[in-house]
Amino acid sequence: MKTNESYVLITDSGADLSEQMLHGMGVPEIPLNVFMKDNPALPCTLRGEAFYNALREGQVACTSAANLSLFRETFGKVLESGRDVLYISFSSPLSCMCATARIAADELQSEYPTRRIVIIDSLCASLGQGLLVYHCAEQKERGMSLDELAAYAEATRLKIMHWFTVDDLLFLKRGGRVGAMSAFAGALLGIKPVLHVSDEGKLVAKQKLRGRKHAVLELGRHYAAECTDFASTVFVAHADAPDAAEMLKEALIRDYGAKTVIIGEIGPVIGAHAGPGTVALFYLGSSREGTPA
Repeated sequence: MKTNESYVLITDSGADLSEQMLHGMGVPEIPLNVFMKDNPALPCTLRGEAFYNALREGQVACTSAANLSLFRETFGKVLESGRDVLYISFSSPLSCMCATARIAADELQSEYPTRRIVIIDSLCASLGQGLLVYHCAEQKERGMSLDELAAYAEATRLKIMHWFTVDDLLFLKRGGRVGAMSAFAGALLGIKPVLHVSDEGKLVAKQKLRGRKHAVLELGRHYAAECTDFASTVFVAHADAPDAAEMLKEALIRDYGAKTVIIGEIGPVIGAHAGPGTVALFYLGSSREGTPA
């Protein structure tokens, strides 16, 4: 089958997909806003190691959703070309990107009454959202219609497993994910939390492990227990922690039989809240409900 050109698949920068991957899939991206707290008038242009070094030095990064006009502009260009839109958004409990997209879609409907905009709340984050977009792009390439792909995305989104561990609890404390005392005690004792994303698209702490290596390799053990297709692509993401990401990739292939493991960077949108040193793992599983601790 030939790719379906009657609509355009769009996502946002919450998906942490590289420019190369987005270009290869033909997927436009709507960026969220990132700025440093001491200079909120200017967008943050730091990326990768430079961004995370700024956080390590004490700078505070903040994020906000794209504004309504950017959604209107992005969607409008596609509609004007005679095609429809399928937008896969950052998880709604973590961002208002989905809500803003729906407002833009409602406004544009009257201007383009013969065109369609379908909004899918991914209930995913970082390269978990990216993995959902990746699989959807594959299905689009095989010829799926807009309605077929929307149904596929909704059926698949809760099968994208998210597991991650952070290196510095300060960033989770700022976001209200852990209390001040837990963050202090964790730092003192070398406790590294292991978290996942629930069916509701929320971050949930599942385990507290002592030691960085132990926590990173624990992600692989979840993969072994939950993965339903060991031949399918696995995404590993990191926030300026390439050595830890490579260690996890090697374990996935050597110990658990993963066939294709792609390493990507956690961008400033997610990194502002997770902090440097974060490592995350994303793969296809049967269900997020009842994921073991």
